[in-house]
Amino acid sequence: MKAAKPLLILLLAYGAASLVHYAHNAEFLADYPNMPAWLSRAKVYVAWFGVTAIGMLGYLLVRRGHQLGGLCVIAVYAAIGFDGLAHYRLAPLSAHTATMNLSIWLEVATAALLFTAAVGLAAKQVWINRLGR
Repeated sequence: MKAAKPLLILLLAYGAASLVHYAHNAEFLADYPNMPAWLSRAKVYVAWFGVTAIGMLGYLLVRRGHQLGGLCVIAVYAAIGFDGLAHYRLAPLSAHTATMNLSIWLEVATAALLFTAAVGLAAKQVWINRLGR
């Protein structure tokens, strides 16, 4: 797949942005407004590893020739990045610090780029498969 390298770059960018956001959540959990009491620093990091494993699985599928399935998994992985916006269901943007907002929006923006690329490449793959039949 010709798009594997650009896709990897987007995956790494989103993974890094996601790590920044999750790490900030974990380290400053008590400062985030209205976070659930059951959430802990360790649980935040475990969640990041779990979510990241989904993205890694998608990329491995793409690299092993299962482009459509892999791209769909990557799209799901990217869509999870929009969950960062749930912070604003708990408290308004103004209740978060500038760093909190930056980490949230960085994750969401990179998730949007990755999601758009994965869906676009999946649509292209479907188109190619249909023409080949």
